[in-house]
Amino acid sequence: MTVSLDTERAALEFAVTRNAAAKSSAERDELLREPAFGTVFTDHTVGISWTEDAGWHDARVQPYGPISLDPAAAVLHYGQEIFEGIKAYRHADGSVYTFRPDQNARRLQRSAHRLALPELPAEYFLQSLRELIAVDGGWVPSGADQSLYLRPFMYAAEAFLGVRPARHVEYALIASPVGAYFKGGAKPVSIWLSEDYARAGKGGTGAAKTGGNYAASLLPQAEASAQGCDQVVFLDHDRNVEELGGMNVVFVFKDGTIVTPKSDSILEGITRRSLLELAAARGHQVRERAISIDEWRQGVASGDIVEVFACGTAAVVAPIGALKGHDFTDEQPSGTLALQLREELTDIQYGRRGDAHGWLYRLDA
Repeated sequence: MTVSLDTERAALEFAVTRNAAAKSSAERDELLREPAFGTVFTDHTVGISWTEDAGWHDARVQPYGPISLDPAAAVLHYGQEIFEGIKAYRHADGSVYTFRPDQNARRLQRSAHRLALPELPAEYFLQSLRELIAVDGGWVPSGADQSLYLRPFMYAAEAFLGVRPARHVEYALIASPVGAYFKGGAKPVSIWLSEDYARAGKGGTGAAKTGGNYAASLLPQAEASAQGCDQVVFLDHDRNVEELGGMNVVFVFKDGTIVTPKSDSILEGITRRSLLELAAARGHQVRERAISIDEWRQGVASGDIVEVFACGTAAVVAPIGALKGHDFTDEQPSGTLALQLREELTDIQYGRRGDAHGWLYRLDA
């Protein structure tokens, strides 16, 4: 894949410090046997510093370990931080690829702009992925539906208790081997309708991938769990559907049209975009527009909506089996398109199918 970037910059020079306590091959293989999401991490991290005077500098690969922060670091007081989620996949020939990393790089830049953080050049973002794989490539699992989850993030490190953009920022990258999100295949999930809480407001940070949005979802997610549901779905002030706590929502209509909510406070999902492009290539009309909770419920009741699913980096695709509120439970229609699209997308990611769209990017070359 040739990633199209706005500018070409000279590569950073990364200082590499190997982890003297790195796991042995046997220890690593044991940890990769049944990897659980976000619980085990590779031996190294990547870091790049930014200051107002020097710009991006001090690029390094170093042993995984705790971060040292001044108690007055701005991130701890004003939440000035962002992150991304992307995966590395082991192909049958042993090579390691990732998927549409240019889109993650640009989304990180958009998030940085909204949070008044410096924008990391896309070239540096891609280089950070390659640098980590160069030392921790052995952590990319080869099992079915397994991958190495990459978590780039950026935070305000300046020690200053004033409300202004930080003048010292750190970019970092960690990685965690993960297995299939759903053991035994994608299973329908139940969704709780949150009518008392909002994930983000108009003009807020909803379109940025920042921790505050996820913190705001934790209490309603706990409410969903208490109601026996797997996930929570949020509405905007006009009672239009926005997204789940960490996934986008897609509706399939009986005429084959696919609709996904459009709002300035929804995080633009790269998995969602890819699934919609695959659907369009199959001949489906794809529309991004506002869709109210009433249209959702009435569409299911009338048979106009024939399938509903959620999608995101971690789960890829999750069919929605039920929508539950304070005084109702709506069983959702089961269809086949979601799982067909999931199979097509994951086949591309793992190299089991040709990449006609040019989405794959090799990390170990």
